[in-house]
Amino acid sequence: MKDILSQSEIDSLISALGSGKIEEEESGTNSDEHQSYDFRRPSKFSKEQIRTLQVIHENYARILGNFLSAYLRVPVQIQLVSVSQVTYEEFVFSLPVPTLLTVFNMSAELGSAMLETNPSFVFPIIDLVFGGEGRQLKKTRELTDIELTVMQQINNKLLQNLSYVWEDIAPLKPHVENMDTNPQFNQMFASTETVALLSFSVQIKENQGFINLCFPFITLEKIMPKLTAQFWFRGQTQNTGEFSDYTIIKQLEKVNVELSAILGRTTITLEDFLQFQEGDIIPLSRREGEDLEVFVEGELLFKGQPGAQGQNLALQITGWVDEEEGKFV
Repeated sequence: MKDILSQSEIDSLISALGSGKIEEEESGTNSDEHQSYDFRRPSKFSKEQIRTLQVIHENYARILGNFLSAYLRVPVQIQLVSVSQVTYEEFVFSLPVPTLLTVFNMSAELGSAMLETNPSFVFPIIDLVFGGEGRQLKKTRELTDIELTVMQQINNKLLQNLSYVWEDIAPLKPHVENMDTNPQFNQMFASTETVALLSFSVQIKENQGFINLCFPFITLEKIMPKLTAQFWFRGQTQNTGEFSDYTIIKQLEKVNVELSAILGRTTITLEDFLQFQEGDIIPLSRREGEDLEVFVEGELLFKGQPGAQGQNLALQITGWVDEEEGKFV
């Protein structure tokens, strides 16, 4: 095949175009086989990877809604509304000013990502935390230092919940690196860097707010092969029992329970009771050295011995109580 046409061949081609002789040949070309490609906005995430991110963070929206409802003690509904890939510059310039942009490190292996909490989300939460009714400000303003400290603690909790839903893809240990209220001054990534943008709508009582998660491609590049539905569902199937146990244990560890022990029992008359004075000694039925009954939330579970640890009273568990007979074993 020739790389350069001769002058006669060029003249013949022009003549054929003018007479319409090659119109039939052109009409056989299927324009659908060609797709436009914008080199300024490369598509680095495949449709399957975007779909996997969507499934993961739909689960995250449910977990986060339950967490905030319990934490704030008001109804909170969160829904994932969109998953897209844009440039970092487009993401930054789409944000309001001021807003709260939190840069966090996902793990030592992956690197940094971003959590943007809209003022319509931040101020109702701050109002609730300080004892208000969760009202939105009429006019947006900058956050005070105290409000930033409060939001840093809350954002840390939001990121801890993120690690639960990513466990089957990659173990995360997210921690806050930086917080800023003007995203346009943040230059963590190149303006042309492709990012996966996940947008959530948040309903806190009557207030509608938004949260955005931004994952740069450079951060997720090492685990891109794992961002497939097949890998994610396979991990879910293999680790369902282990993951569920882990999640339940983690949640139960945060629950406060009442622990009580009965030192002894006795029976007295009402007349004796009315004559009690400070310093009186009441003999109990329990002998010295005998195990105490230990109750958890009013249910007899353990036996133990009283003592001290440092400056505090303490109780050493010495055994269980037989569930059927209610006796020490």
